[in-house]
Amino acid sequence: MRTSSIFKSRWMALIWAAGILWFAWDVAGSAPQDGSSSNNAAEATDATGAPVTVEQEKQFEQALNQL
Repeated sequence: MRTSSIFKSRWMALIWAAGILWFAWDVAGSAPQDGSSSNNAAEATDATGAPVTVEQEKQFEQALNQL
């Protein structure tokens, strides 16, 4: 659906806005709510699942700063 045709009708605009809100709620509400998660920061891992070392973090930070 083209965005220019969404706002020609007030009802279509409301349906579109409701869909955006539903999508945002669905994405944000996907975290587990069973209370098993802790407030501690999770350990960072790379693409293979191996933990990231402090040296690798510094290398990544330097690479970002060079951009």
